[in-house]
Formats: sequence, structure tokens, C-alpha cells
Amino acid sequence: MNQFEYEITAYSAEDFKEVVYFCSPDGQCGLERLPADQIRKLQQVLTERGRKGWELIQASFGKEGILAFWKRSAQGAALESGTPASGPIDI
Repeated sequence: MNQFEYEITAYSAEDFKEVVYFCSPDGQCGLERLPADQIRKLQQVLTERGRKGWELIQASFGKEGILAFWKRSAQGAALESGTPASGPIDI
């Protein structure tokens, strides 16, 4: 059985101040345009996290910023820390 761990990271609207997105009164958000430098910045975030075994499973945009939801296998965490993966811990 595969085991996963999850992480949620927040990026303030100031971090991506040129990513122009809008949110309607009912909470629907969308991108209007994405400048090339902001595409590179997003790509850098994705690549750095991907190299550590994280997969982006969702990004939520709001007026305060972006929430990114990441997932990776429990083995990925062990590989990053340099320790072998182990089974569940009995307490």
C-alpha cells in the first residue's frame, strides 16, 4: 500500500504581484495574464519542490495570495532526509 504525506504552502500576493488574477463575488478565481518573469518564478517553485519529490496537486488563488497543495510518497521524505523508509511506528 502506498503511503503519502502532504504539505500546504502559502505564497503571498506580494510574492506574485504580477500574476494578475481576479476573484468574483462568488469566489471563482481565474488568471487574466501571466508575464514571462512570473512564469519563470512559478516554474522555479515547481521545479525546486519537484526535485524534493513533491507533486503539486492543486493551487488555489485568492486575493491574499496562492495556496499550493503538495503530495509525495512517504519514501520521498525518507530519501530527502537520507534515512531509509520505515514502516508505521507503534506507540
